Amino acid sequence: MAPRTRLPVPYAFAVAYLLAPAIAQAYIGPGAGFAFAGSLAVMVAAFALAIGTILLWPFTFIIRTIRVGNPYKRAQARRVIVMGLDGMDPGLTTKFLREGKLPNLQKLAEKGVFRALDTSNPSMSPVAWSTFATGVDPSRHGIFDFITRDPCTYAPILSSTDIKNAERVLNIGKYIVPLGKPKIELLQKSEAFWKVLGEKHIPSIIQRVPITFPPVKFRGLLLSGMCVPDLRGSQGTFSFFSTANNEGKAAFTGGEQTVLRRKGNVIRSRIVGPDNSMVRDGGRMTLPFTLTVGKDKVDISIDGGESFELKHRTYSEWIHLSFKAAPGVYVAGIARFYLSSVEPDVNLYMTPIHIDPESPAMPISHPEVYSVYLAKRFGPFATLGLAEDTWALNERVIDEGAFFDQAMAFCDEREKLFFDAVAHTREGLVTTVFDTTDRVQHMFYRYLDPTHPANRDKEATAYADAIPRVYAHMDAMIGKLLAEVGDDAVVMVMSDHGFTNFRRGVNLNTWLFREGYLALKDGHTVSGDWFEHVDWSRTQAFSMGLTGLFINRKGREKEGIVADAEYPALVKELCAKLEALVDPENGKPAIRKAVAAFEAFDGPYVFEAPDVLVGYEGGYRHSWTCATGSVTTEVFEDNTKSWSGDHCVDPSIVPGVFFCNRKIAVEKPHIQDIPFSILSLFGHTPPKQMQGRMLFAAPGQEGTVGGPLDPRSLPQSGSAPGALIFPEGADA
Repeated sequence: MAPRTRLPVPYAFAVAYLLAPAIAQAYIGPGAGFAFAGSLAVMVAAFALAIGTILLWPFTFIIRTIRVGNPYKRAQARRVIVMGLDGMDPGLTTKFLREGKLPNLQKLAEKGVFRALDTSNPSMSPVAWSTFATGVDPSRHGIFDFITRDPCTYAPILSSTDIKNAERVLNIGKYIVPLGKPKIELLQKSEAFWKVLGEKHIPSIIQRVPITFPPVKFRGLLLSGMCVPDLRGSQGTFSFFSTANNEGKAAFTGGEQTVLRRKGNVIRSRIVGPDNSMVRDGGRMTLPFTLTVGKDKVDISIDGGESFELKHRTYSEWIHLSFKAAPGVYVAGIARFYLSSVEPDVNLYMTPIHIDPESPAMPISHPEVYSVYLAKRFGPFATLGLAEDTWALNERVIDEGAFFDQAMAFCDEREKLFFDAVAHTREGLVTTVFDTTDRVQHMFYRYLDPTHPANRDKEATAYADAIPRVYAHMDAMIGKLLAEVGDDAVVMVMSDHGFTNFRRGVNLNTWLFREGYLALKDGHTVSGDWFEHVDWSRTQAFSMGLTGLFINRKGREKEGIVADAEYPALVKELCAKLEALVDPENGKPAIRKAVAAFEAFDGPYVFEAPDVLVGYEGGYRHSWTCATGSVTTEVFEDNTKSWSGDHCVDPSIVPGVFFCNRKIAVEKPHIQDIPFSILSLFGHTPPKQMQGRMLFAAPGQEGTVGGPLDPRSLPQSGSAPGALIFPEGADA
């Protein structure tokens, strides 16, 4: 096994940081960029922090007791546990409850409450979880999508994170040594409620909540979630090694192929890592490896690293990858391999290279030693924000079985981390988000709809039980949690949004072009990704990402042409026309509601929002080409990808779920009520900027809202087949 931490030779390299921005398609969008620190710096800091904490603990405890007193003296609860199940849908949950598949959630509902949880607008994970973290709407926390446009260039940028090179460098021959750290900044505004709790001396352990990269310092522990990049700086770039030429295709959306050359049973190739910006014109760092083909297996030996056997249709364990950047400077990553075929062609898939939590090349936890502790205790685990490799399945590099196994393996890893946090928190807050429900519904929703366009060229029965299996798996975990904590904690199970069908994509850039709001350069009737042929001097509006339209506004966009006086009327005109947009295939509206951001929001960051928020009907969403700023020949197109379910629709269609072992006093809870309520449960007044309400009754009173959800209260999710709408008059 290769060493994962090597001491630098020149001390300058030991503290060196690298930056290598990269763009790759993951959830459609750019990467966060990448910067890495020498392993020695991380380990020295971790050791110093641990020793310092042990030595100073008696003094800090005495000082806190004198200065603060008892932080729980007004608390209704001394322990709160939030289990976030990304994307859990109230309609599906109710269906499975009625079928007896979720006995532990049934007990939780009967003891306390189960209600639909109103979500954010837009109804997207980065937006909704940011509202959960801060208790404010997007115009106050500034996250409206995974990506936005750079108003100076119209190019895509990640909404949540900004990474810049160190400003000063030292040139030593061919090496470029930064003299300071790169700037890694979380762009989410406002303040996370667990930071407020920390200021009140109430500890928190926060794991994998989206939009927590880079981690913000607070009095507690945090492991970052969605938007942590891979080692290449993207939101997830897989590798596919194949002896098949694949008709010359060397790149996939979300990944890339390496064509293997076989000599007998031996194949030599290389793993591509991050850019080496420590060497002038250094290019990508690589790791050569040898693959020896056997019967239904291969043996893989990575130069200077690990050797292992990989059987047909199985995953390897996490394999440590160490890339040499400069003398004594190594960048650590981990990946898993999957052998999908041996004959007639060797087909080998490698996950995106995750940041190694035991030797983190970027700050993925607070304090940095926290990820090291977890890795030492439980072994390597997935750190990439969007860890479940949806694009590898979309591109058919792996099949449904391989994807499902991967998703469940990552879920099992997070379960260990979650229960470790629960075991170490007798007072305070634990919050862990599980992505499995979201990713499996995205990729397996077509199995709920036999007529889904994605079923045309794929089998449609083998994984018909994938979604209920995941829900049942989560229910078993909830049973384990309830058995462990008993009545000693307030337990909340929640999701950020629900789910619906995604049958048809809508390219609003094409619609804008046809309607005369977007112009292309002379001679062009279509445009490639990222507005390749757009004529900005004649363009009034455009779309990027998954949430709506931007106005090409003077004073905001570099080549803006719409003046402030024209702006309100143009936005309202677009809203009216969008709500009248009809799918020619069935004659039905595709958009339930289009909203002007300046009417929906009044926060300080509304100027950065998409100017029109598009609330699709169930069954529709931005097309994949619209999300990347393309103009195509058709406005409407069938969605034939495995990614067949979604939630980027009108928020009224996709509320989340809220379970609690206590009754509440509010019939229709909203996601922004949860942080407000947690602070109040601990006996502390929420900050004035929070927009939520207290869900629970005052001390000495009992909540009046409880029990299971009445399915008749669920919103209609559109007329698309497979939407799983409960019929009028259905029994609760």
